[in-house]
Amino acid sequence: MSYMRSAMEQYDMIEDGDRVAVGLSGGKDSVAMLAALAKLRSFYPKKFELVALTIDMCFDNERGDYSQLQQLCDSLDVKYVVKPTELYKIIFEVRQESNPCSLCARMRRGAIHDLAKSEGCNRLALGHHMDDVAETFMMNLLNGGHIGCFSPVTYLSRKDLYLIRPMIFARESDCARVVRRNGLPVVKSQCPADGTTERQEMKLLLTSFEKKYGSIRNKILGAMQRGNISGF
Repeated sequence: MSYMRSAMEQYDMIEDGDRVAVGLSGGKDSVAMLAALAKLRSFYPKKFELVALTIDMCFDNERGDYSQLQQLCDSLDVKYVVKPTELYKIIFEVRQESNPCSLCARMRRGAIHDLAKSEGCNRLALGHHMDDVAETFMMNLLNGGHIGCFSPVTYLSRKDLYLIRPMIFARESDCARVVRRNGLPVVKSQCPADGTTERQEMKLLLTSFEKKYGSIRNKILGAMQRGNISGF
């Protein structure tokens, strides 16, 4: 919560009266973020509401089981909405994408943006942490030849929606530890591409760099802040 509160205050992520949608995939990162935001809600100086949202890809054309996430949301006093989609069918059966991740990410983003607006939310919290910051920076550098990343706060003018990333100062290991110590439920991804993505390769590359150069992810984040890159 201290990492999140620091990011929220440094980048003005929350304002009084905000209704914040939380993108809840069911993975450890989004679950940890939801639990922390729910606790912060009780004492954070700026008062805000929470709604948890899940985009169900309907893998193998079947609805996913999110009952454990529903129980978590009930215990946190957070409204929970699951939106079933045909994304699996479109991406893996109709289009038969050989590299599905980019198209899938775009379609999921569109779906959760629309769902957030339909729930009356003006902000959408995404569970990207410091590891994601460093990986995205390196992927843009090595693949696209440009220096940049997603931003801590992004305004979507067409949707009139702010995307916020309150976990950018936390490590992936912090999320895993929070979930483990608090016994929080995690829904394993059913995606056929899970664990074989380019992001996973970048994670391994950065880990190998860390053996020689130390806290490489912290260094990348610090360099982005000092260079004012992508709003950092």
